[in-house]
Amino acid sequence: MVKDMNIKKRKKIKDKLKGSSVGIAGAGGLGSNSAISLARTGIGRLVIVDFDIVEESNLDRQYYFQDQIGKVKVEALKNNISKINSDVKVEIYKKKLTKGGMDKYFKNVDVIIEALDSAEIKTQFIEEIMLKLPDIPVVAASGVAGYGHSDRIKTKYLGNLYMVYDEKAESSERDILTAPRVTLIANWQANVVLEILIGAD
Repeated sequence: MVKDMNIKKRKKIKDKLKGSSVGIAGAGGLGSNSAISLARTGIGRLVIVDFDIVEESNLDRQYYFQDQIGKVKVEALKNNISKINSDVKVEIYKKKLTKGGMDKYFKNVDVIIEALDSAEIKTQFIEEIMLKLPDIPVVAASGVAGYGHSDRIKTKYLGNLYMVYDEKAESSERDILTAPRVTLIANWQANVVLEILIGAD
């Protein structure tokens, strides 16, 4: 009986995710790792926007490989996703998000993940998306730097803004970025996306 229920639940979730789309602003530590997790869950469509290229210094926390150094991040990430789940439709844009036009790539997605580096750009992005696309939930992150203290990470619900954060963490300018914490928060964001799309278990 339990096994049959699990099979039905798995199919229901799979069907729901296959018909869902997620936009990701940024393809660094948060963006690349959350994209990979969502691809593994069977999300139907990803829209990824980033202007940068893969650097050797990215490899300690971002989902790229040594042979991808020098390649455009969104192209490299699309290739990595295809090796995991070729059924995911991945739309990529090698663009820098700038004030006044941050919404244009994300108008046709169900949820948006904010995965940008600069605190200033993060704030601008969230404010602009909430203003121009108020019906689309945004999953943002703050307090990514450092290591340990996993118990301090929380999700704050502010209407259609879901903030994954550690209020006591230092900024990335003042502390190091480590793979365990970056990927933990990236996966936390992906998990919040599932909660939005499927509903709380």
